[in-house]
Amino acid sequence: QVQLVESGGGLVQAGGSLRLSCAASGRTFSTYAMGWFRQAPGKEREFVAAINWSGSITYYADSVKGRFTISRDNAKNTLYLQMGSLKPEDTAVYYCAAGSQNYPIRTMTSTDKYYYWGQGTQVTVSS
Repeated sequence: QVQLVESGGGLVQAGGSLRLSCAASGRTFSTYAMGWFRQAPGKEREFVAAINWSGSITYYADSVKGRFTISRDNAKNTLYLQMGSLKPEDTAVYYCAAGSQNYPIRTMTSTDKYYYWGQGTQVTVSS
């Protein structure tokens, strides 16, 4: 089992940057594909980015491509999301998740491919 704890959220002005972290417990972090999702009020949870077990393959939602970077440090059991050029529409609760290694990373866009979830961290972008 993996426990996930996000941090790094906050209030930032449009055009600014934030880095989210997701700390994982347990010694099996490196065996999971990892993803970031977000959920705005009144909306469904949506895919943001995913990364394979080694960090060599990444995939992004079109809405964040070129602005966000997902990465991981398996030695530190930590997942990251570097967010830049933030927009008000990026405002949401951001969740990290650990999922199956059995699918291509480009298909890890649905919540049902993930086994474990963090509690989320709020990101608010002011205009």
